[in-house]
Amino acid sequence: MTSNLPPLLIVDDERNMRLSLETVMDDKGYEIRSVESAEEGLELLRQQEFFLVVTDARLGGMSGYDFLKEIRKKWPEIPVLMITAYATPKLAVEAIKGGAVDYLAKPFAPEELIYAVSRCAERYRLLQENAKLKQQTSPAFGLERIIGQSEKIEALRTLIKTVAPTDATVLILGESGTGKELIAGAVYALSKRSERKYVRINCAAIPEQLLESELFGHEKGAFTGAIRNKAGRVEEADGGTVFLDEIGDMSRPLQAKLLRFLEDGTFTRVGGNQELKVNVRLIAATNRDIVSAIESGAFREDLFHRLNVVQFMPPALRERGEDIERLANFFLQQFCHSTGKRLSGFSPEATALLKTHRWPGNVRELRNAVERCVILETGSEIQVSSLPEFKVESRLSRIEASRLMTGETSLENLVDDFERDCIVDALAQYRNNLESAAESLEITLSALQRRMKHFKIPIGSSKKAGRGAGGPSPRARR
Repeated sequence: MTSNLPPLLIVDDERNMRLSLETVMDDKGYEIRSVESAEEGLELLRQQEFFLVVTDARLGGMSGYDFLKEIRKKWPEIPVLMITAYATPKLAVEAIKGGAVDYLAKPFAPEELIYAVSRCAERYRLLQENAKLKQQTSPAFGLERIIGQSEKIEALRTLIKTVAPTDATVLILGESGTGKELIAGAVYALSKRSERKYVRINCAAIPEQLLESELFGHEKGAFTGAIRNKAGRVEEADGGTVFLDEIGDMSRPLQAKLLRFLEDGTFTRVGGNQELKVNVRLIAATNRDIVSAIESGAFREDLFHRLNVVQFMPPALRERGEDIERLANFFLQQFCHSTGKRLSGFSPEATALLKTHRWPGNVRELRNAVERCVILETGSEIQVSSLPEFKVESRLSRIEASRLMTGETSLENLVDDFERDCIVDALAQYRNNLESAAESLEITLSALQRRMKHFKIPIGSSKKAGRGAGGPSPRARR
């Protein structure tokens, strides 16, 4: 009856009443959490999901009515059932107006409570089924898929909301794994064209000789194997949106044809003479250094200026501060749900290691690391031992940093970056064991801690990070 339901939260300051409610609900197979105050209830709501809250109206400390207001403000989707021994029509109206789904006066028959709870359980199931059906029948695009609360991510969301309703061409530049496709999807989802078709093309995944045909279509006999006329993807998207991912890998001849298409929406199919015209919005993205590509002649400067009406530059994960932990917990919930595992979170040492790693693969690398943790972890909490060693990834981050060295970067900044990378690498190698990391760097523990504070590298749990955090000592390794 109650399979796949989150727990039911009971809040009542009378111990006997809590036990009575627990007994009634337990007999019906519901999983229950019970506390004696609204403050404790709010703390539990922050930690886990509940399908219903049953609360007394009068509580020691915060009242049930104020508790209801807090729930409506922070978790508006959670239904609240109010119970009270001081029932009056006025209080009942106040509770219902405040957002309670039902109001029971003490003493009430167990059947009344069971009926009210079962209605909420059925509501939860219907909402879950509806969400699944929506997910199956519509593409997963939207601003809510961009997870994070850092300043740069908030600014990114604001820009998306501003630009999306227009028909402006969008260019998304950024490192691999920073969420360029999510930005494109959010722009589409919030646009006036969201009810029309959304066509995505990865320019790097399609052979150069076939990409033009894929984009603009071809006529029968245009090349070997062209046995019939074929409409291109831009024709399919007429009235909608086209997203060209990895546009930096497009050949120069095709770039010229795309430039013409951007001017007025006209094109000809491969092997054809008839000029066709469509009305589409174009979104393009690349992880290449676009300036270097233009300077080397690999990318047309005029096409860049035509695409660059509105530019998005999603930040690298290492620039997003506390978002690393938020994203890690978001992915942890996803993979726990898909694998059926129950993991409460990351240990302090594992969290510190997540924050110190440079993440050259950005959000995609973090997602893969969390998936690995969920698969390997045998305890109730993710430990450092379940995380990757990051040896190859640390080398990649140094390679990436060397590519970014330009005449505009000061020597002081380059030295700081190199020193920070050395510290992060040592911490990763010795699993955040500060003493071992300091010994490998041939500096004192206090000097390492000063440098970590200077570079804003999380130190984590001082006791465990200092001794016994895992990893052999440098001497043992030698």
